[in-house]
Amino acid sequence: MEEVKLLSFWPSPVGMRVQIGLEEKGVKYEFQEENLTVDKSELLLRMNPVYKKIPVLIHNGNPICESLIILQYIDEAWPASKQFLPSNPYDRALARFWADFVDKKLLDAGSRIIRSKGEALEEAKREMVENLEHLEGALKQMSKGGPYFGGDEFGFVDIAFIPSAAWFHTHETIGNFKLPFETRYPLLHAWAKKCKERESVNKVLPAPERVLEIVLQVRKKIVVD
Repeated sequence: MEEVKLLSFWPSPVGMRVQIGLEEKGVKYEFQEENLTVDKSELLLRMNPVYKKIPVLIHNGNPICESLIILQYIDEAWPASKQFLPSNPYDRALARFWADFVDKKLLDAGSRIIRSKGEALEEAKREMVENLEHLEGALKQMSKGGPYFGGDEFGFVDIAFIPSAAWFHTHETIGNFKLPFETRYPLLHAWAKKCKERESVNKVLPAPERVLEIVLQVRKKIVVD
């Protein structure tokens, strides 16, 4: 009997992407909530002794760490159903590049919006706007007229990026600004709406208000006056 367990924290965008990947593949799994505001579990520390962070996928006792690596593992470990990455080598490289961009640029800017004040906050907001412009252009290039980054197929970049949609309300509220999706990012606006219609995404993404509530609680502890 196959055993699949995911160690994660419900608001985590990188944890959500792993859940969506598992749901898309139809993999049955056990979700173990990690309360990161207190001591990390013994299982998490044992399964990820290097980084000591979520998410961690445990498949038949073997841990896989780092969310984009986990997504590629899911794609390869359960190949019978739809594939996340394109078959064409260039398209596959492009998908990996933009998923990595989401991690290194978009999520980083979002994290700094939550953690910063003053000019550092303003710089993070500017970067968020610029990063979304890049992603709007990438969607136009990669979709080839389809609704997703994978064209007609919901794929790797879509799964890596769509959890951010649950966080934009938090970024806007804390940063006191408005992300102009309908006017400046119309393709991303339509893309997010289409993604949220998928059962896997709808099941995993929390309400934006729930994310904001917990982030405001955490922010009081991490932002120094």
